[in-house]
Amino acid sequence: MSAESVTAVAPAGPDTSGSSSGRRHLGLALFVIAAAQLMVVLDATITNIALPAIQTDLGVSDANLAWIVNSYALAFGGLLLLGGKAGDLFGRRKMFQVGIAVFTLASLLGGLAPNESLLIGARVLQGVGAALAAPSALALITTTFPAGKSRNTAMGVYAAMGGVGATVGLLLGGTLTDVLDWRWVFFVNIPIGLAVLAGTRTLVEAERHPGRLDVPGAITGTGGLIALVYGITRGGEHGWTGGVTLVSFAAAAVLLAAFLYLQARTADPMMPLRLFKDRTRSGSYATMLFIGAGMFATFYFLTLYMQLILGYSPVRTGFAYLPFSFGMAMAAGISSKLVTHLAPRLIAGPGLLVAAVGMLWFATLEPDSSYTAHLMPAMFVTALGLGMSFVPMTLGAVSGVSHQDTGVASALLNTAQQIGGALGLAILSTISTSAADDKLPEAAGSLYRGLATKDFALVAKAGDAVTHGYTMAFVAAAAMFLAGLLVTGFAINAGRQQHTEGAAPVHMG
Repeated sequence: MSAESVTAVAPAGPDTSGSSSGRRHLGLALFVIAAAQLMVVLDATITNIALPAIQTDLGVSDANLAWIVNSYALAFGGLLLLGGKAGDLFGRRKMFQVGIAVFTLASLLGGLAPNESLLIGARVLQGVGAALAAPSALALITTTFPAGKSRNTAMGVYAAMGGVGATVGLLLGGTLTDVLDWRWVFFVNIPIGLAVLAGTRTLVEAERHPGRLDVPGAITGTGGLIALVYGITRGGEHGWTGGVTLVSFAAAAVLLAAFLYLQARTADPMMPLRLFKDRTRSGSYATMLFIGAGMFATFYFLTLYMQLILGYSPVRTGFAYLPFSFGMAMAAGISSKLVTHLAPRLIAGPGLLVAAVGMLWFATLEPDSSYTAHLMPAMFVTALGLGMSFVPMTLGAVSGVSHQDTGVASALLNTAQQIGGALGLAILSTISTSAADDKLPEAAGSLYRGLATKDFALVAKAGDAVTHGYTMAFVAAAAMFLAGLLVTGFAINAGRQQHTEGAAPVHMG
């Protein structure tokens, strides 16, 4: 059966006439899309809270711990554009169903993982599922909900899930790890995923488009990024002149060069290079790369600091992040009003400067720093700065884009955030480990031994070294925000925003 005939016999959408039955169908459809978006977004942060418990239970090395976060981000970010194209070709609802099914299965495998290798593999599979489902979710809103109030409401709920997901992930991750076990941060996705799959019959299939998947682009692009991140991680642990490290960097260079070559010559590229011709758009992508790098580090290192150094329980750690969520929501609301009056760089630039100040505040942490006087205000300041940056960067990414490229342009911004986070975390983990080991060889291992044996003298000595490593990572993160500030100042020259339709929300976490 041809694609055209499949589209022709696609089920008519739910009754949208205003009857109680129609409203119920739309309500269920909204629940399905919102639950899927929440599940995909919260998984970027829910695992952070469980990292110390995972490391202790599975014996994960300090260097490999970052891969539990990065493996998801790389697969999600690296395949996001391919997932969007697959939805165009094979049907949005079908790819949404496949993505949720893969994500749910991967969550089961992650919860059952007996070692770090299988857990990292499950995280990669989760990223694949998220990359298939996330792009289709937004498109299904436009085909399922009639234009007007119901569609606007659905878009608002969808966007809210992007911001709420990070907070829910931190709180839920802490509660599940503390009350049950770290494995439940994965198992919790199973009932949600099954409920979403059961409700997909209420979603209306989108029209299919001609073209083909850019599989070579996906392989070379994602493979190159994985090789680059592995080379950075390996170099920090085993030395920068080691054979495996050099081979990783060489493979990254070859694969990424091949990716750019293919994108320039492929009829249906995964990443259309024409989108980078506009200075403002390119600047927005580059800035989001730096924002992602610093933001991922904030969650990662602060979580370790609060649990390993301050001795917070997982649930207390989750609640400790509430000032970050409040600051982000407050600033995003303010910046969404300012964009109609000010150019994007005049909002994002000061925001990044404020975020850098917050990171430098974190860089003054000591093993006995106070939450109320130190951590809480630094979190709020950092979140204010980041929240001021997200909205103008999203709008800058779609400014002046033709209608056919709006979805790809928005997806590229999310891709930049995820890839930036993975690269940044690899770099900052290397900096942190090296700085800590300079003060005390194998500082992290010594800290864990001291905690296990209740050797408080060793805990104090190792804790001081590990905290020093974290602070050096925060200094580097501040430098990344300042680099984003420079890009914003020199590259983003768009005026105040006049048209924003079609912009996909950025995942704030």
